[in-house]
Amino acid sequence: EAFAVGDVEPQVIPLIWGWLLVMVDEDDKGDCISYCHSDVGVGRDGHLKAAALYNCTPITGQKKSFPIIQDDSFGCDLEEVENLIDVEIDGFPSRSKMRNGRHQRSTSDWGYVGDLVEDDDKIGLYSYKVQSTITSRLANTMIQAKMVNNAKRPQHIVFDVQVPKGAFIDNFTMDINGITFTSNIREKAEARKMYSQAKAKGKAAGIVRSNALDMENFKTEVNVPPGMRIQFELHYQEMIRRKLSSYEHVISVKPGRLAKHMEVDVRIIEPQGIRYVHVPNSLGDHFDGITTISKGEKKAHVSFKPTMAQQRKCPTCSSTAVDGNFVVQYDVNRETTGGELEIFNGYFIHFFAPENLDPLPKNILFVIDVSGSMWGLKMKQTIEAMKAILSELRAADQFSLIDFNHNVRCWRDNLVSATPAQVEDAKKYIQAIHPNGGTNINEALLRATFILNEAQNLGMLDPNSVSMIVLVSDGDPTVGELKLTTIQKNVKQSMKDEFSLFCLGIGFDVDYDFLQRIATDNRGMAQRVFGNQETSAQMKNFYNQVSTPLLKKIQFNYPQESVSDVTQSSFHNYFGGSEIVVAGKVDTENLQHLESIVTATAANAELVMETLRDVEELDGFMKKDKYADPDFTKKLWAYLTVNQMMAERNTAPTAALKRNITKSILQMSLDHHIVTPFTAMLIENAEKDEIMLADQPKDPRRGCCPGTLGLTPNAPNNNKGIPAWANVTAVPVSFMPEQRSPPVSSLSINRVDNDPHFIIHLPKSQKNICFNINSEPGKILNLVSDPGTGVVVNGQLVGAKKTQNKKLSTYFGKIGFYFKNKGLKVEITTETITLKDGSSSITLTWSDTGHIIRKQLLISVKKESNVTISVGEEMSFMVLLHRVWKNHPVNVDFLGIYIPPENQLSPAAHGLIGQFASEPEVFIHQQRPGQAPEKPQATMEVKGNKLTVTGGLQKDYRTDRVLGTDVQCWFVHNSGKGFIDGHYKDYLVPHLYSFLKKP
Repeated sequence: EAFAVGDVEPQVIPLIWGWLLVMVDEDDKGDCISYCHSDVGVGRDGHLKAAALYNCTPITGQKKSFPIIQDDSFGCDLEEVENLIDVEIDGFPSRSKMRNGRHQRSTSDWGYVGDLVEDDDKIGLYSYKVQSTITSRLANTMIQAKMVNNAKRPQHIVFDVQVPKGAFIDNFTMDINGITFTSNIREKAEARKMYSQAKAKGKAAGIVRSNALDMENFKTEVNVPPGMRIQFELHYQEMIRRKLSSYEHVISVKPGRLAKHMEVDVRIIEPQGIRYVHVPNSLGDHFDGITTISKGEKKAHVSFKPTMAQQRKCPTCSSTAVDGNFVVQYDVNRETTGGELEIFNGYFIHFFAPENLDPLPKNILFVIDVSGSMWGLKMKQTIEAMKAILSELRAADQFSLIDFNHNVRCWRDNLVSATPAQVEDAKKYIQAIHPNGGTNINEALLRATFILNEAQNLGMLDPNSVSMIVLVSDGDPTVGELKLTTIQKNVKQSMKDEFSLFCLGIGFDVDYDFLQRIATDNRGMAQRVFGNQETSAQMKNFYNQVSTPLLKKIQFNYPQESVSDVTQSSFHNYFGGSEIVVAGKVDTENLQHLESIVTATAANAELVMETLRDVEELDGFMKKDKYADPDFTKKLWAYLTVNQMMAERNTAPTAALKRNITKSILQMSLDHHIVTPFTAMLIENAEKDEIMLADQPKDPRRGCCPGTLGLTPNAPNNNKGIPAWANVTAVPVSFMPEQRSPPVSSLSINRVDNDPHFIIHLPKSQKNICFNINSEPGKILNLVSDPGTGVVVNGQLVGAKKTQNKKLSTYFGKIGFYFKNKGLKVEITTETITLKDGSSSITLTWSDTGHIIRKQLLISVKKESNVTISVGEEMSFMVLLHRVWKNHPVNVDFLGIYIPPENQLSPAAHGLIGQFASEPEVFIHQQRPGQAPEKPQATMEVKGNKLTVTGGLQKDYRTDRVLGTDVQCWFVHNSGKGFIDGHYKDYLVPHLYSFLKKP
């Protein structure tokens, strides 16, 4: 009987087309497995033909063939074959044809099919082509094989490809001698009913889909008459996930025989810009130098086209060396910490992968299965991996080890710091493990959660740290609590919201579905690895994905009136080298810009990152590129939504909720034409009376619904410094930048700008006094030095590229702020804004818009404009960025600083600006004409000095950073001599955070 793989155990894999192959696990060889089989072949008219039914017979790991019912004679006369030959364009059919009233297409359009290399079976592979286009991480892949049976007898032709797990198959076509079978997606029960009706008439067959480790097999086998041609074409789509700082697109290329035309063609279109493209030699040294890569700013093209001679294993071999995975690795440019918003065709995609952040400390418990089934290679590889992993722990991390079989043992009963001595002792403990006994997963996980809970209750955990449990196991529980749902419930109840569980399943005996559910339920992820020589490397690779937590409690916010159907927007952790992706629908008709605000906790601060994008920004780029998928935003949204719903279904607490989620998944699958666990693909001829069925594989050891891993829908909301629509409650209004920033319309402010011009505002006398400082590049000037409040502001000078009028202009290229009482330092350059807290730091660029909050200090960055630093209600500072045009022959980028006189500095404050916190008495009189009418002169009396000053205009660049706003002031000559205390050289300091030493 032809049936779907989803109805059977994984060790039984039927190949419906003409053969029945039963693969039996070694432990099951004694079992008797029997099935009835109805063989299906193809007559000379291209139609499916049913064979006679055979009695059920026991099969034990054997491959048995079935005779084919012949339709008259299988011979094809020469005239008919010649009529089938037509013109091919670039290896693809030139046009569709109608012949004898049937929809006919590609097999008659191949062109000359001679010179094919055939194995003993006389089956020739005319072409094997893979075409994949990646548009903003969405990969659409097509695998096409054109084959011909040149034997004098009917033969089975197999199309066997591997599709990445997590990919959605969305189309499959088969062309048999010009008769085309096309696919459509139906609800599974409906599809099976239609399939059963066709099967009863002998007009149906199945397609086998089975699971491997990282891939899913898609296999069909067709009995083809002599001289007949057949073309298979499979399409699937997937989102390329970022791991370990790279996107990796893996394409299985296993043609099985030499191909006259062989090609793998990959195109990458990334609006963010492509940082690099790399193609490792994954198919072996045999193909070294054959792959070509061309890369532009936002597009790349990878081509692999080995000739038939290059495909051969050896010069005289008739077998192919093309047998493995073709891998393309790349990464994109990232200019903003807040992520990249891409908006197109009514959908938005938000890619978030910040870099240059200090890691959060980890509290990590390794829970290692040492039961008898781990004996041998598995244990050896696990020990090797664990020793390497322990060596990578950071000094700020805390850890412990638990090993378990039927008993549970702890290396340490509490968390210990990852000092070299402790790490070395843990390695010795691991090395001495000898596996034996049963598997008590429940008690082991509860012991781990107890240790973490105790540490938290005793105040041993850094509030900014990330706590996690890493479980390594190769089997089901055999001791203690055996019911998986009870174990899942127990662990969920004992885990705090701040803890995560990551599960690593070794081999195929482990119940991966259970590991996946329990990990997803506790804000983690699961992965399965081989139990072989590669286990150690795979374990280390898995650990590396979670070893560097950079952010926690990440929340994405969008204006509710403008967006809808947003995918998961709260995440427990963000790990270095990965990427968070959020998608949704957006009302582009009534919206010009879309704003997003991301809040998160970093190693030493709270982050609030803003991103603003024009909803039409991508339109021109997308419409000009003929390879870009115009539906990429819609498909990515659907991909994320379906995966999210499948993950939610796995952890649904009630049957009613699970049914509702199932209905939603089904509707999404039908709307977007993708095969999921609740749909099936029907492949039909034009008359719809000949049917093939492709079901989603169902592996009880894997679970029907893998979903999206490592995500949590209920991460705490910690929004700070963001609009009301983002549900702000965590931060007092006094810390909002718009409340503490100096009013940009006010001119009553102290400022240093340009080369550098000082403007001191004296509130009591309502006068502005100006002076310049002419010093050397590299020198550091003290602006504010207040031992009373512990605040220092210094500026380092940078020179112009060359002199003008025998004078080298200088500007502030770097400004440092030191808040001694808080232990915080802020360094602002023309490239970055960095907050330092002890040994940790966090950096934003001028491409960002966002906030950093740490110890009541708020840093607000406005993209390519200004930075505001606020310290509660007491004081604030603004730094302006001045950009000159690229490759300017003279000028350089520089900074200006604006300090309100209302800042609550102490009476001890000094510095070029700080000394005026205590306003001196200034008397200006004897105004008289100057050398120019617009520059009058006057006498100024201040600090016991009589100075000649000149009236004029200076610039305030807060409202207009190009032209500035005119400010009336009296200019003091000779670098402010007489107005400032002492000489300007008295204000030079050795370091960016030095206090000024008074003479």
